[in-house]
Amino acid sequence: MSSSAAAIVFDEVTRRYGSTLALDALSFEVMPGEMFGLIGPDGAGKTTSIRLACGLLSPDAGRVRILDLDPVRDHRRVTRSVGYLSQRFSLYGDLSVDENVAFFAEIHGLRRYDGRRQRLLDMTQLTPFRRRRADQLSGGMRQKLALACTLVHEPAVLLLDEPTTGVDPVSRREFWKLLSEFLEHGITIVMATPYLDEAERCGRVALVHRGRALVVDRPAAMRDGLAGTVVEIIARPGREAREIAARVPGIVDVQAFGERAHARIAPEAAAGVEARIRAALGAGGVEVTGVRAVQTSLEDVFIDRIARVDEPTRRATEAT
Repeated sequence: MSSSAAAIVFDEVTRRYGSTLALDALSFEVMPGEMFGLIGPDGAGKTTSIRLACGLLSPDAGRVRILDLDPVRDHRRVTRSVGYLSQRFSLYGDLSVDENVAFFAEIHGLRRYDGRRQRLLDMTQLTPFRRRRADQLSGGMRQKLALACTLVHEPAVLLLDEPTTGVDPVSRREFWKLLSEFLEHGITIVMATPYLDEAERCGRVALVHRGRALVVDRPAAMRDGLAGTVVEIIARPGREAREIAARVPGIVDVQAFGERAHARIAPEAAAGVEARIRAALGAGGVEVTGVRAVQTSLEDVFIDRIARVDEPTRRATEAT
């Protein structure tokens, strides 16, 4: 893998922390002006990938390129063109909104930044609070201030490591509105997130598990690529309901989704499957609240992909 047109290239990248394998030959490309999502649970390797792209870590094997530069060897040049918002972005609580943005502008060697700062404060709706200390802002406002600080040097690439974790729903929505505006200005955005609903907003995503990319594609293409119908089952007790449903002919897989379960049905068995599931659950003494076909979600795709990867390990464990 190597595309000269790509803004970011990960080519068979491996990274270890001692005996722990964080990334295992991870490969993907991000094109200029794209919103790209690194999606996966805690420990999947998302933060490590972002730090490698920033040049804060070196790969043990493979190659990382950002804007056709080596992020470690060319770190100073990369820093000029990349904005990085970490999980714990360090604002200075005793400085005002204005002073925080000024501080980060000067770190990047900017001297005339008043116009940039004003545009960012207007865009993030922080202008009315510019004299307020950072430690007196709400969580969502602090995150928007962190974003303004990250963007003050006008980077071409924005790397975001779980920026909406712990942020309230209204602030999350405002944050995504800001990202859409930045995309319109041609900024390339890579976001690491555990939230699959956020993946739906990305042009393409990499579903990452145990340091490997299970699939890299558009969210819609991923959903379309999962064969069969998905039926949602609401029944109690949940474990017995899943076990009974899994034995219904034509059901490929059943997974828990909180108090509900999603059963994936083979295409040739879709006709009348809801009635067959209801009948099987009723015969098994399970209290059924609802059985209905639902739209395939990215979560269905991710769980299916993870199950395929983990199945050999599960079978080996059960055999012993």
